[in-house]
Amino acid sequence: MKALQRRTYSFDTRSVLLFTALALGGAGALHAQTASPASTPQAGAQSKGPGFSLGPGNPPSASAAAFDRADTNKDGQLSAQEAAALPAISQRFQELDTDKNGMLSRAEFDKGVQH
Repeated sequence: MKALQRRTYSFDTRSVLLFTALALGGAGALHAQTASPASTPQAGAQSKGPGFSLGPGNPPSASAAAFDRADTNKDGQLSAQEAAALPAISQRFQELDTDKNGMLSRAEFDKGVQH
């Protein structure tokens, strides 16, 4: 039988291969940590909190966008007048206002959108 020959690399070849592997791994790690332009908040845009962004994979829901558009005074609640911009919500305003304060909170709005 023929003896298996083990291929041995010289020190220089192994060093180059090791350096290449480390360089590629480092470049991959750096790429993974770099923020993409789509995930950074734009100047003047509202952010969801310090250091948080929705990112490209989590666009705002349609109901959240509708609430934000209807909330013209940006107080985080919808009055009956603001809700008039959303006919489906306006028709059920009294029913959705569960705490009967004359305003729809985001939670009340979301609950109404789901039903």
